[in-house]
Amino acid sequence: MEKENKRVDLSIFQKAKKGNYYCGDSYFYKETEDAFLCALADGLGSGEMARESSKAVMEVIEEHPDLTLEALIKKCNEVLVGKRGVVLGILRIDFNARTYSYSSIGNIGVITVDPDGKRNRNIPLAGYLSGYPRRLRISHGTVQEGMVFLMFSDGVNDRRLSSNFTHSRDVEQITQHYKELYGQSRDDDITLIAMAYN
Repeated sequence: MEKENKRVDLSIFQKAKKGNYYCGDSYFYKETEDAFLCALADGLGSGEMARESSKAVMEVIEEHPDLTLEALIKKCNEVLVGKRGVVLGILRIDFNARTYSYSSIGNIGVITVDPDGKRNRNIPLAGYLSGYPRRLRISHGTVQEGMVFLMFSDGVNDRRLSSNFTHSRDVEQITQHYKELYGQSRDDDITLIAMAYN
């Protein structure tokens, strides 16, 4: 995917579970004049069937990036009828309102780091999307210049995303540092997305 980012710097480290050709995690991001959207889905299990579900969800998000998070998640849920479920995280930054909102279902982690280095770890809603109606929780906040967002699948150990990682505003440095230290211990698919708002 081409980097068309203007206001958000973004860097991604992704690796399939050891022994698997296919990574069960899929992601999508898009920046427009008005907003930035990033989503990460992890198909249940691993391998090709997990990838099929996570990709189906990303295709829905790619087709409807302007929907509210609630409407978007509802559409993602509908496409999963008869497929393996997914856990999902979505982040939207509204440039005009200078706000961000995110929702996380299952074990997609979201950490926000404000310009002073204060970290906030999102507690995801338990469960997963599988075609059945779901309760949602959307978190909101004011976005500040220099703020960093980390979104990651459960192959990333969030305890390892220590302050060493979150002191940096350089997203390439964050993902490269994680890859060098922990990129080889792959008991699960790994996706780490680092974003910095400028």
